[in-house]
Amino acid sequence: MDEKFDIQKYLAEGVEQVVKDALRATLKDPKESMFLAKFAIASKKASAKREEEEKAGLHVPSYLIASITSSCNLHCAGCYSRANNATVDCEPSQQLTDEEWFKIFQEAEDLGISFILLAGGEPMLRWDVIEQAGKMQNLLFPIFTNGTYMGGKYMELLDKCRNLIPVISLEGGQEETDSRRGEGVYEKVSSVMDELHKRGLIYGVSVTVTKENLEEVYSDEFLDSVKSKGCKAVFYIEFVPVTDEAAELAPDEEDREFMMGRIDELRESRQDMVFVSFPGDEKSSGGCLAAGRGFFHINSHGGAEPCPFSPYSDISVKDTSLKEALRSNLFTALRDGDLLAGEHTGGCVLYEKRDQVEAILAQK
Repeated sequence: MDEKFDIQKYLAEGVEQVVKDALRATLKDPKESMFLAKFAIASKKASAKREEEEKAGLHVPSYLIASITSSCNLHCAGCYSRANNATVDCEPSQQLTDEEWFKIFQEAEDLGISFILLAGGEPMLRWDVIEQAGKMQNLLFPIFTNGTYMGGKYMELLDKCRNLIPVISLEGGQEETDSRRGEGVYEKVSSVMDELHKRGLIYGVSVTVTKENLEEVYSDEFLDSVKSKGCKAVFYIEFVPVTDEAAELAPDEEDREFMMGRIDELRESRQDMVFVSFPGDEKSSGGCLAAGRGFFHINSHGGAEPCPFSPYSDISVKDTSLKEALRSNLFTALRDGDLLAGEHTGGCVLYEKRDQVEAILAQK
């Protein structure tokens, strides 16, 4: 029997390896050298903190997803976040402030969380929060962005704060990307990728995988294209249908078998890049990693949720701490029950079984 794939170990080691690989090309840059040295030490300290919390009865994951804004400048076809009303056009007044996010980042570091994935909406609309994240040099912040707001101001910040790693959304080539994200988006983000490469900055790309772009985004041609622009990591995110009309776009079981096999090939043949498949990697990791098993989500209002695809919460970090959020009734019930390990046909087990999640909330 094949050894079970440990996604947390792979991500932790993979991200650090990407940093080391990038450093080989920028050995004369003292800022990169200093960042690597500090981050390597901080990662070991964070792991020790998580071990101490585990001994005390609390499992702390390595990862936190933080949706720092509900606002977005694009209207991507089939966006789950807009369908869930988690993303809107204008910034609501009740969003967490940059000071509140900075407090969350500090709490995360104290708990031993090493990686905070910044999402939205479009996170680059929150310059104030990104700037605060840049101050937390012991944490790594992958920023999942559509790439359309990354002008010179951001390039200077990314150059100064090497713990901020942009992850730019693509749907494949120009035709696929513009079809889903809007005309001219591919050309704009392509120029951003070129500028990041020119400056020697580490970045990745994120791809929403559908039946329409499956072959394109896993092809050597696509991967050679993004690699030539300096991309160091590719995140494959399965499309999660949030309407009956969109269900036909979701990869089926045969597609997933192909995706998992292809990911294994890429990890073997392209070791100079990091490849993450979500939720594909969860099957080989013993089920869904949400609700604190491998990560959890804080929405733009402060609600602690199992994951961005499952927008349910029974506790807010505005009123309590990250530690208490991990101990919430909802998170505890999900981790102790069998929902996270359950079989499902869609891209997200908790979205597919949302009636059962709502039933847990109703038990309060």
